[in-house]
Amino acid sequence: MVWGLWRGLMRRVGLAGGRNASSKPPQVMAEPHRTPFGLLKVVFTVVPGLLIGAGISKNIANFLEENELFVPDDDDDDDD
Repeated sequence: MVWGLWRGLMRRVGLAGGRNASSKPPQVMAEPHRTPFGLLKVVFTVVPGLLIGAGISKNIANFLEENELFVPDDDDDDDD
């Protein structure tokens, strides 16, 4: 059952050999659709996301330090 479906799919795509394979020569495809200002859209999406994420993490770090849930150690390495 599955093998028959696989063979049918391969024939339809043109990857199966023999008499059922497509005999047409390859054609040049049309140029794909280009999104105008694509890179600018990416920049306007990524930069605010980074800024918002940095602000949230800064606020959480301040909250943890104020409530003494996490206090960074002040190790002085200069006393060696």
